[in-house]
Amino acid sequence: MTDPAQTVLSGLDAVRPDLEELYKDLHRNPELGLREHRTAKKAADALRACGYDVTEGIGGTGVIGVLANGDGPVVMARADMDALPVREETGLPYASGATTTDGNGSEQPVMHACGHDVHVTCLIGCAQLMARERDAWRGTFVALLQPSEENGDGARAMIDDGLTRKAPRPDVVLAQHVLPYPAGYVGTRPGAFLSAADSLRVTVHGRGAHGSMPQAAIDPVVMSAMIVVRLQSIVARELAATTPAVVTVGSVHAGSGPNVIPDRAVIELNVRTYDDATRRQVLAAIERIVRAECEASGAPREPEFERTTSFPPTVNDEEPTRRVADAFGAYFGDDAHTVELQTASEDLSEIPEAFGVPFTYWAIGGIDPERYAEAARKGTVSQDIPVNHSASFAPVVQPTLDTGVSAVTVAALAWLGS
Repeated sequence: MTDPAQTVLSGLDAVRPDLEELYKDLHRNPELGLREHRTAKKAADALRACGYDVTEGIGGTGVIGVLANGDGPVVMARADMDALPVREETGLPYASGATTTDGNGSEQPVMHACGHDVHVTCLIGCAQLMARERDAWRGTFVALLQPSEENGDGARAMIDDGLTRKAPRPDVVLAQHVLPYPAGYVGTRPGAFLSAADSLRVTVHGRGAHGSMPQAAIDPVVMSAMIVVRLQSIVARELAATTPAVVTVGSVHAGSGPNVIPDRAVIELNVRTYDDATRRQVLAAIERIVRAECEASGAPREPEFERTTSFPPTVNDEEPTRRVADAFGAYFGDDAHTVELQTASEDLSEIPEAFGVPFTYWAIGGIDPERYAEAARKGTVSQDIPVNHSASFAPVVQPTLDTGVSAVTVAALAWLGS
């Protein structure tokens, strides 16, 4: 019996040149979250051209394409579309020089520094191949292009705009992400894969005074310094060594001059955890420490806490992950791996949760294999290999695209080709 994946992917050579051009075009023309109008139109046009029933504008710029092909399972594959406010420093001939304006009207560079251009291209490639070889599979394939993953609000925007009414209910949701592994690599992981992420803005209040008269002040700078140091003890002393978590203070703002003690300070921090119990414990410890340090300093007002962003944990369902891992092992051989736990975060899981269905999410590599091997040989991977969100992050075109197209196709056919 002919392998459906081999049959569908036999057309990859024919679509490869157009996919490479699409990828370079998307990389050259990135768009920030909920502004992905050009990207969404290109995706929608590509899906319509190969016979998909397309709905645009879901949650602002989201797109779904549905290809019904007889009775069988419904598989939804998702790709995120948005870029980041980063100035590209790759030196590539198709590098982004795009800019936009922020909320204050200031010019802002834009770059696909996380690889979402890879994700869109690979999903479009898979969609095209599935349409070309309909005799090899049965069921319904749904391509979902999601906006604003980086801001953590794109999945929710599509759901709030009626995604579960506008798309058929899938039996499984699939997604992938390009990461700083060698191109050609695919990696699955059952259970916890990506962390939950919570960003907090904490305002502590003091009493301002002249810098030469500290006795008249309650110094929020000193208060903040004590808080920052104390927060580091949460992971080090309140969690078991086998419980992964990260607490990072990324920003502290206070004062306007060297000889003025201000009356407040703002601390911004980010928390990464992998299960709800640890998440609650760490967030409660942060609040306890901040309140205690403010009381110890004699703060005149209670501190203020604001949750600025929040991403759920990405916890892969066991059965679909096993099924995809088996399919990857059969197709990719030694290039199929179990990927390590990642500290990045995603909002994908809100989509299958809204439908009440399982999901699995995997990694593909995007780094030149020889470059990665040399860095690994020298023990300098963390220094020499750019990671996602870096101004130097740029997946090599091949074999990254071939791997990504093949991975989505093989995974989808684990349901549709059986």
